[in-house]
Amino acid sequence: MKRVLSVVLLIASLVALSACGPTRKSVFPPLVSIQQLHVTADGQWQMQLRIQNNSYDGVKFSAVHLDMKLHGVAAGRIDQPIDLDIPALSVDVAEVRIMPSAAAAKLLAASGNSVRYQLSGSATGQPEQSKKARTFKVQSQDTWLSPVPGIADTWR
Repeated sequence: MKRVLSVVLLIASLVALSACGPTRKSVFPPLVSIQQLHVTADGQWQMQLRIQNNSYDGVKFSAVHLDMKLHGVAAGRIDQPIDLDIPALSVDVAEVRIMPSAAAAKLLAASGNSVRYQLSGSATGQPEQSKKARTFKVQSQDTWLSPVPGIADTWR
């Protein structure tokens, strides 16, 4: 009887000790989309990337490496450092610029209506409770940008 009691006491102690360890918060890949695209006078695309942190922990994002397509046509590569410290379940915006491909620039200029785009690649960030940065896969589904009424060369 004493042996059974000591085994039960040992198991209960181990369970209690394991509950005392630090809790780890779940970290999930961010959602990345284009909040606004503006065509500058020199033909570059100035974009506001909307980065949504879906994690239960804050993440300090340091870079994005994304391939952009416009109606399935390669538009360009967004390969830039960023400096965003986004709290848990929050959103922030990063300013980026690219020189689009000739085909994508022509497609955007000819479109008087909405345009479909996709982003694929990765975002690098360091969760608050982590000692090193992680690379998160980014893959947006078909998303649309529409011309902004009254503001030339701008889509949201």
